[in-house]
Amino acid sequence: MYRFYLMIFFNMLRIPRLLHRLNKMVRNKEKYSAEERHAEVRRVINMIKTASFVKTRVFGAEKLPKDEGYIMYSNHQGKYDALGIFYAHEKPCSVVMDEKKSHMILTRQIMALCDGKTLVLNDPRSGLKTILEMAEEAKQGRKFLIFPEGGYHHNHNTLQEFKPGCFKASLKSKTPIVPIALVDSYRAYEGFAIGFINTQVHFLDPIPYEEFKDMKTPEIAEMVRSRIEAKVNEVLENRKQRRKFKFFS
Repeated sequence: MYRFYLMIFFNMLRIPRLLHRLNKMVRNKEKYSAEERHAEVRRVINMIKTASFVKTRVFGAEKLPKDEGYIMYSNHQGKYDALGIFYAHEKPCSVVMDEKKSHMILTRQIMALCDGKTLVLNDPRSGLKTILEMAEEAKQGRKFLIFPEGGYHHNHNTLQEFKPGCFKASLKSKTPIVPIALVDSYRAYEGFAIGFINTQVHFLDPIPYEEFKDMKTPEIAEMVRSRIEAKVNEVLENRKQRRKFKFFS
């Protein structure tokens, strides 16, 4: 977490002005297009990245569907995850997150500008309401991000079980599923490493509705999880091989 406090320290004079600007945009949200609001969110994230000494490499952005809504499902490693994905995603998108965490400073403003949705963990009624809203809006062309693990607890680059209920939104909206593999995202705000931290965002091949329309949600959850896990393991194995090659060369 020391990088988070470092970011606060380096932006101590800028944060009041930043919050004033964001709150003004939130109050007058109708005056700004979705593209303008998303650009502002990405500008803020870039400021946070720079002050936290975090670099994010993006892979596969060209695979994202061009002219339709979709729902992105990502593994969850820590507080930087959504920021890294928003930084990597050039078009306006929204995120679904735990209602309790949505009131934090900057998070509240970002959620408002991206029309984010919240749910109460372990409350099936809240979850279903959010899923139905997300499905209806994805039909209209909106893009959403959700973390089907539901949370993180020192996951690092190891995936936890995916909650099948999240995938009802894709079944109901009949829109593509976009798996996202995060690598080393936990390092941004965990531990006490000094210097720049490199994280990775991998957009995987979209899964069209026709491929999962006859599957049950636990089957879809396992399919998406296995593809994300395979990519994470591939990146880690390639890294291991490169280090071994350097050691013996």
